[in-house]
Amino acid sequence: MSKYQHIKQSAYDANMQLPKLNLVLFTFGNVSAVDRELGVFAIKPSGVPYEDLSPEKMVIVDFDGNIIEGDLRPSSDTKTHAVLYKHWTGIGGIVHTHSTYGTAWAQSQRCIPIFGTTHADYLTVDIPCAPPMNDEMIKGNYEHETGFQIINHFESMGFDYKEVEMILVGNHAPFTWGKTADKAVHNSAVLETVAHMSYLTEQINPKAPRLQDSLIKKHFERKHGPDSYYGQ
Repeated sequence: MSKYQHIKQSAYDANMQLPKLNLVLFTFGNVSAVDRELGVFAIKPSGVPYEDLSPEKMVIVDFDGNIIEGDLRPSSDTKTHAVLYKHWTGIGGIVHTHSTYGTAWAQSQRCIPIFGTTHADYLTVDIPCAPPMNDEMIKGNYEHETGFQIINHFESMGFDYKEVEMILVGNHAPFTWGKTADKAVHNSAVLETVAHMSYLTEQINPKAPRLQDSLIKKHFERKHGPDSYYGQ
């Protein structure tokens, strides 16, 4: 058995959640799972339908994007995952989808406003949207540069990737991450749900106000604060 079997299984299980949660169509998405001690991650192979996947088909890649184990080509987004793992060492899993509502906001080059308490249960800020890359970055090592587009936007906004575990890339689509691949998938589902709610909110009331600060603080801290009391 491969010494990478545990992350192959983790990546496979997480990838299989994407179609179940209606976050992908055809092969529009990927999940990876990392092993920090071994310095590698497992990721979905490129263009393989979800119904044809298995743990054995997951591809093992290092943080420079080099294939370590696997017979198939890894996802075309592999270099983006590699950059994020290399620079944000607290990440255990990454998800990229082209989910409908999240992608629509990304194509609109808009952050997703914090309109309600569902959003505030996870974030105290709008879901950020990084601007589209410039022409030189696009013409260069595109997927590699996408990782830096995400990192650079977080630095410019003063965000902590451990607190804000999701982003839209302008004209592209969402990326999410977390301590595990399962948590990254959870965050991807949350992003899509909030994106849908925010879209509907603006259709009902184009002048809908941002959630008041006291409610943002209350809802976030009751789940994540030092005196949190949500859940068991």
